[in-house]
Amino acid sequence: MAAMAFIGSDALRSGRLTRGQLRWNHTAVHPDVYVPKDANLTLALRTAAAALWVPGGTITGRAAAALHGAAFVADDTPIEVVGRSRRPQPGVIVRSELIADDETTTVAGLTVSTPVRTALDLARHLPRMRAVAHLDALAAATGLSPPDVLSLAARYPGARGIRRARQRVQLLDPGAQSPRESWLRLLVIDAGFPRPETQIEVRRPGFTAFIDMGWRALKIGLEYDGDLHLSDRGRYVRDIGRHETLGGLGWLMIRVVKEHSRAYILHRVHEAFRLRGPLAKSA
Repeated sequence: MAAMAFIGSDALRSGRLTRGQLRWNHTAVHPDVYVPKDANLTLALRTAAAALWVPGGTITGRAAAALHGAAFVADDTPIEVVGRSRRPQPGVIVRSELIADDETTTVAGLTVSTPVRTALDLARHLPRMRAVAHLDALAAATGLSPPDVLSLAARYPGARGIRRARQRVQLLDPGAQSPRESWLRLLVIDAGFPRPETQIEVRRPGFTAFIDMGWRALKIGLEYDGDLHLSDRGRYVRDIGRHETLGGLGWLMIRVVKEHSRAYILHRVHEAFRLRGPLAKSA
């Protein structure tokens, strides 16, 4: 059974626990908010504890994104709550902001910002790269689109960070399958290259592949190889054959790993565009 957060004084008042049981078997993660001493402090447990610490609040930001099914939210991520300001607590960010009733929903028994409001808050409050990566993951999980978020942003023309939020939301792409793919996409966009298409499907009889991102008309593919390619030998072997087949179909594939510098990556993309120049003119 999953560990649960609870209000200590409520447990004592109801007789569910004695003071000794509370002291010896549980630990306070916030004032009067307890979890079992041996509990694994997962994101879900920390989110539930933060909700108890800020009664009447709304979970938003990265924790809300995770509750809506978004991937790549770490267990130690700060829990963001819109609600009544309280004494600062480690790992919890409380913001006294406006949030309308139609911008909240209930997930796992908690009051949570809707996917659209969650996206707006991600875009407003996080650094640009981190914001876009989380927006990508949230869009992949929920199907939200930039117009959805921009429509909500119109409600708050003077809110903090709303201008940058409008810019960042338009960069989201649900085709990104990892934060590093989001980073790679922004890298080439910021360098002035056309915005790449994500999850490009390539078919021939007996063969189907999806390229992380690239430029279909030029047949330039760009892929980020994460650590899974090192640990999963079978996948590594399959990818060798996959890239050979794509090359035979005329695709110029650029593979990126974490050791590659920005300059090196952009040089390779530039060279690929130079080589495919005649194709670009005829496309």
